[in-house]
Amino acid sequence: MVEWVSLSTGARPVPRPVATPLVWAVACGGALALVELLNVFVGPNRPSLALAGLSLLAALLGLRARFTAAPGTAVLCWLFLNGFAIPPAGTLTWTGHRDAFWLTCLLTAVLVGTAAARLLHARAAYRRITEQTGP
Repeated sequence: MVEWVSLSTGARPVPRPVATPLVWAVACGGALALVELLNVFVGPNRPSLALAGLSLLAALLGLRARFTAAPGTAVLCWLFLNGFAIPPAGTLTWTGHRDAFWLTCLLTAVLVGTAAARLLHARAAYRRITEQTGP
């Protein structure tokens, strides 16, 4: 016999983060596409615009990622920023303070996105629990 049950009854689980390799794959593809689109439509040698776009991408990826994926995501975004957004394209360089600042910005963006997602999920779970036990 089939018993019909409403799907909305009971506590809903907190969404699970996406696997780290998948986050890194999306970071590679997204960073490459973003930098190339910026190079085509805006022009090359615009690292500040590329940094802003990659920081936004990193924060969006952080919304569905684990905290352990943050360093790798930041480094992958930095590789595409350093390798393709500044001349000479295709050559990785290290310019002390500038690259350290870029890595810090990207890592902060990923961590802010991940922390915001965790706080929103925890708040939603708390509201679901208090609604069930309330008057």
